[in-house]
Amino acid sequence: MNEFPLPGGIGVSHLRAYDWEAEDGVCGGSPHLHLACTEAYVVTAGRGAVQTLSTGGYAETPLEAGVIAWFAPGTVHRMVQGGGLRVTVLMQNGGLPEAGDAVFTFPPDVLADPAAYAAAAALPKTDHAARQRRDLAIRGYLPLREALLDGDPEPLRRFHRAAVALVSPKIGDWVPRWRAGALKAAELTGVHLKALADGDGSHLGQSGVRVATPSEPDGYGMCGRRAGYDIDQEGRQR
Repeated sequence: MNEFPLPGGIGVSHLRAYDWEAEDGVCGGSPHLHLACTEAYVVTAGRGAVQTLSTGGYAETPLEAGVIAWFAPGTVHRMVQGGGLRVTVLMQNGGLPEAGDAVFTFPPDVLADPAAYAAAAALPKTDHAARQRRDLAIRGYLPLREALLDGDPEPLRRFHRAAVALVSPKIGDWVPRWRAGALKAAELTGVHLKALADGDGSHLGQSGVRVATPSEPDGYGMCGRRAGYDIDQEGRQR
């Protein structure tokens, strides 16, 4: 069977929002943003909310089963637990978040030091480490939110600039990932459309089905316990 990637070259995972209380009394995940990827939450169970910070201000969007919420690059988002919240995440440009597209809202001194940021952002292996990472992100997030509530977007803009400075050295690795993934999937549709217009349906002979199961069924994500899939650009589970 030829290449058979996930639709559009997306990434997929399932999340159970953390139920640990943060310093503001709210239970939930680690606020962060993505610099090149739009992310969508498809709520499958429970209830909660997603808090977002953008240059347009602060918002809190309720989440319940059946709701889809998505946010563009640059939107700081924090998943909030309200009771049994479970979300399937659809991520544009599968592979880029794992390559560093996500940046936590750590305090400015941590963001300014790439080594300190890398140590603080490292994938946790215990509840304690995941909670420490979450709490550090909350420490940087709350002043950004307060400034937006006061009508001042400049601290968020400074955070955007710090995030760009952190990821800029990684772009050389991102481009081939994007070309081999999302871009290639989009271009393949163009090839199929041209073939069909010419009356050529030979690609239909390459049909089939693939199945994947979570490669890490109960790992630690940014927002909660995460079940992720390790699927390569050809649609094969690694």
